[in-house]
Amino acid sequence: MGNYDERLQARLHHLGQRVRTERGRLGLSQEDLAHRAGLHRTYVGSVERGERNISIGSLYALADELDISASALLTDPLSQSSTK
Repeated sequence: MGNYDERLQARLHHLGQRVRTERGRLGLSQEDLAHRAGLHRTYVGSVERGERNISIGSLYALADELDISASALLTDPLSQSSTK
């Protein structure tokens, strides 16, 4: 079992990839998505790079504007390989 920080970083990176993919699907720029979600463009960029441990509120704001559920953005890439 990997340490918590490594697992968290992998999950944040995966979340960022999901946000970027869904933003691209809708043809939105980071600036467009940020404006619609009430966030700053640089914040959205840092989420997409997996640099932010975002709040639940920001997660829902992004999900709403991406027309996807928050749970779909949070699919856990480590859940298949994790043992508890």
